[in-house]
Amino acid sequence: MAGRTNRPFDPKDFLANVGEGKTILEFGKGDVIFSQGDEANTIFYIQKGRLKVVVVSEQGKEAVVGILEPGHFFGEGCMNGHSLRIATTTAMETCLITAITKPAMLAALHDQPKFSELFMSYLLTRNSRIEEDLIDQLFNSSEKRLARLLLLLANFGKEGNPQLISPNISQETLAEMIGTTRSRVSFFMNKFRKLGLINYNGKIEVNSSLLNAVLYDKPEIQRD
Repeated sequence: MAGRTNRPFDPKDFLANVGEGKTILEFGKGDVIFSQGDEANTIFYIQKGRLKVVVVSEQGKEAVVGILEPGHFFGEGCMNGHSLRIATTTAMETCLITAITKPAMLAALHDQPKFSELFMSYLLTRNSRIEEDLIDQLFNSSEKRLARLLLLLANFGKEGNPQLISPNISQETLAEMIGTTRSRVSFFMNKFRKLGLINYNGKIEVNSSLLNAVLYDKPEIQRD
């Protein structure tokens, strides 16, 4: 048809708008996106906000296994044959999330190379993070694990300036993520503040000196 133009496919535009097999959902702080054991047939993409991923053992013990932020996919286990959710995801603040049905996701991955590249990049980055988390848990002290987690939450190493860490991330959550107690986290946080590695005024501000302490294994970051 005369005058018709075909715009190039934009993965971010695709994820930001309603379309076939896609809906845009808003969740408030504390809202559950899905629960462990729910049917798994949808993939999600975070446009805005942060959420936590919690797993509950058969004995009823809870563990925070991840904090997700804008640009992250989650629930993609259904693409790999998981019929049920293996974790619970809860909004830590107001979240804007794109929900994509499994058929729509498969079609986009098949038909749109740029979208496939975006999704593959996410999966590779997440896989590297999981490997780093395992090494961190096996070989580093709880103090150093906390330092690394604070750096990750502040987005050190990414483009732009480091972010302030939301007060919604409690010391209990930090303790669960690194496998220690809240009292130990409180002790380390106070120590980091006294050493000038972090500032705390409602939100946590991570200083570059903390990164140096972790990278160069300064004596203030000790093994247990």
